[in-house]
Amino acid sequence: MVQHRIELRWLGWGVGVGLGAIALPVFAASNSMGAGGIDAQRLHQDPYNLTGQKIALGQVEIGRPGLFGLDKAVSNRQPITDLRVFFQNLPAKTNANVDPHAQSVASIMVSSTKGFEGVAPQATLYSSAVGLLKRNGQPEECLSAQHVALQNGGDVRAINFSFGESLSQDPREKPVLDGNALLTQCVDWSSRVHNTLYVIAGNQGRGGIPIPTDNFNGVTVAFSTQRDGVFSKVDFANLGEATYGFGKPLVGLEQNVGPRRSVSVVAPGSRISLMSLDGSVGRSSGTSFAAPHVTGTVALLQEYGDRQLRQQQPQWSLDARRAEVMKAVLMNSAEKVLDDGSGKRLGMTRTLLTQSNRSWLESDAYQNREIPLDLQMGAGHLSAYRAYEQFSPGQWSPQAPVPAIGWDYRAVEAAGGEAALPYRDYVLAEPLAAGSYVSATLAWHRQVDLVDRNGNGAYDLGEEFRDRGLNNLDLYLMRAEDDDISQSVWSSVSAVDSVEHLFFPVPQAGRYKLRVVYRQQVNEAIQPYALAWWTAPQQP
Repeated sequence: MVQHRIELRWLGWGVGVGLGAIALPVFAASNSMGAGGIDAQRLHQDPYNLTGQKIALGQVEIGRPGLFGLDKAVSNRQPITDLRVFFQNLPAKTNANVDPHAQSVASIMVSSTKGFEGVAPQATLYSSAVGLLKRNGQPEECLSAQHVALQNGGDVRAINFSFGESLSQDPREKPVLDGNALLTQCVDWSSRVHNTLYVIAGNQGRGGIPIPTDNFNGVTVAFSTQRDGVFSKVDFANLGEATYGFGKPLVGLEQNVGPRRSVSVVAPGSRISLMSLDGSVGRSSGTSFAAPHVTGTVALLQEYGDRQLRQQQPQWSLDARRAEVMKAVLMNSAEKVLDDGSGKRLGMTRTLLTQSNRSWLESDAYQNREIPLDLQMGAGHLSAYRAYEQFSPGQWSPQAPVPAIGWDYRAVEAAGGEAALPYRDYVLAEPLAAGSYVSATLAWHRQVDLVDRNGNGAYDLGEEFRDRGLNNLDLYLMRAEDDDISQSVWSSVSAVDSVEHLFFPVPQAGRYKLRVVYRQQVNEAIQPYALAWWTAPQQP
């Protein structure tokens, strides 16, 4: 029965059956790290030389990767050179909880084997196994996540969840995906308190194991499949219409309550090359293997940011380490529609299609100001290189005109305070080309507090969380000279999401600005946010 449950947890994510061991050279033929995937290999090379060095990542799953010297099952060809392993919040025991699924996920993030490098081959990975639990395991999963977040002196930049919980196991009466399962609240609390970006393997539609895909503060990842060598179509398994093996009893509508979308971005996940415990390479599919592409990308960006900080470069501060900044950067740089060479579609290298072969320009998210994300695509397809291009110009204040590409971390204050700043304007320094697209993403945190019964400042088994709700921010694209938001060119004004996102063409050449508005206070009067933007200036 226990084995039955662990298979449910994996198969619910659309994780396919591995196709067996293959030789290392096959990896190049299905390389999700290359230009047809997330284009991370370019960042490994000169002049970037970004490999995740000195950056800590986390992993929480049912099991854990094997560690050579601790676990007999692990080959001396161990692909992960900097690994720390735990069982929940304790040191891992020899040969206990070693799991091929966790090994495969870890290899995508941090494998350093020649010819099979992960996204961030020199990052340090802290991995905790929750273990097999007969009943609801969300308290232990939360404890494990907290333990990982506190490693490396409390400096773990992103934590990968390639597993989840079923609604059928949730102890709440008539549970739904409203963000208030204990594990989902834990993720949102830890995101804010520990400043780490949680990357959650998602499953959209019927079936699957959805908790904590209904989080607000992390990113939830769908997976793409290849067409003509490019990962450019959302895989059917994300829709959950087909179930496999033990997954069949879980069929049912498992989507977020209300209009809030769960998918943030899409990453490669179909027939992905993976390394096993014995050092052989196989292939498998699922969101389990899409999520670590995103987590590893965070390490590359953070290595770059830390390099800029060490060199005391202008436009760089510790805000570069904020989880909200990483979320805004990853989502805003995601690819939607292929650029025709004019640069007006921001140099995007692929058109991402839904299962019904629709692009972003045919989505309700493009046409409706109240819907920031597409149901299947989120904000688009992950590109590590484009994320670098989004992040590398640095942080820019609204106090002066800002460049064509950049980001900021700041706060707005609700109207009524003595020094209230209910909105901020980011005026673009250069005129934009007529018909060129503006991409902008605003991200902020839901306020979840720990009900800390023993006052130790940490989550303990038996404790709970309190959802204090989500302040409502809006995002507007306006002409630089306008001040009335009713005259905006376009906007993203969702009342339920913790992100606002717009991708829209300007009608004519000229100066434009982005306005961040504090629409409605639900908890704290001061609301921090991250904003990322990408535009196409008019050519001289």
